[in-house]
Amino acid sequence: MPNCLNRFLCIFVCAGTLLLAGCGFPGVYKLDIQQGNVVTQDMVDQLRPGMTTSQVRFIMGTPLITDTFHENRWDYLYSMTPGHRERVQERISLVFEDDRLVALSGDFTPGTSRDEAIMGNAAPQQDSTDTDLGAPLGTGE
Repeated sequence: MPNCLNRFLCIFVCAGTLLLAGCGFPGVYKLDIQQGNVVTQDMVDQLRPGMTTSQVRFIMGTPLITDTFHENRWDYLYSMTPGHRERVQERISLVFEDDRLVALSGDFTPGTSRDEAIMGNAAPQQDSTDTDLGAPLGTGE
C-alpha cells in the first residue's frame, strides 16, 4: 500500500510541476490582442477636405471615441499586442466643422490613395505635417 501511495504522490507532484512550468515555457503560444479600430494608410489617403461625416464614417468606420465635450472631433485608436512583443498603438483624430471634414492629426499622414495612383490622378506628395489634409478636393459628386 505505501508503495502505491508513493507512486501516486510522485506522479501527482511531477504533473503539477509540468503544469506550472508550462506557464513560463518559451514555446507556449500567446494570443495577439487587437483593440480598437483598424486604420490603414489607404483609408487615410481616401479622406478629402469637405467630406461629410457620413462619407468619412463609410471610409473609416464608426469612431472608437466620440467626446461629448468635443463633438466635432472623432478619435480612432488601434492597439496591437503581439504575443511575445511590445504593444503597438496608433491613433488618428478627425476634426469637423459644419458637418464637413477640415483637419486630421495623429500617426498617419495623408497621401495619394491607391485608386488615384492607379487612375493616374496622383497629386505630388507634400512633406509638411500640419493639420491640413494635404490632398486636393475630389470632384466625384
